[in-house]
Amino acid sequence: MALELTILVGTMTGTAQLVAQELELTLEDGETRVQVKPMDGLDAGVFSGGGLFLICSSTYGQGDVPDNAKNLYESLQSARPDLSNVQYGVIALGDRTYAETFCEIMLHDASAGTMPEEVAVTWVAGWISLCRKEVRLTA
Repeated sequence: MALELTILVGTMTGTAQLVAQELELTLEDGETRVQVKPMDGLDAGVFSGGGLFLICSSTYGQGDVPDNAKNLYESLQSARPDLSNVQYGVIALGDRTYAETFCEIMLHDASAGTMPEEVAVTWVAGWISLCRKEVRLTA
């Protein structure tokens, strides 16, 4: 049985989309099926069936939510849906020069000289392995 993963992308400049596409190429195999969805027009209903999600999002300005993710963000705040059937990981892309709002999950520092998609591919290997173990335990 293949693991079904949905990658939700929040982006202003396209960097998070590039990261998501690289992860899709890396993970899409017989064991994992990947669907990449830009957050444009999505609301909390995207999580209604539960499942496995990877949130891949940048911030801009002073840690602001990307324009294409605002509707989803606001919907989650207002609807407060039951997310008990949702498993997720987060790739947060930011810039350490904004110390108070810099990402804390999968760290990528834009001024570090590394490519975010390469950092994400390294990080996601351990994350997807944990997800596969969890699916086997609950199956």
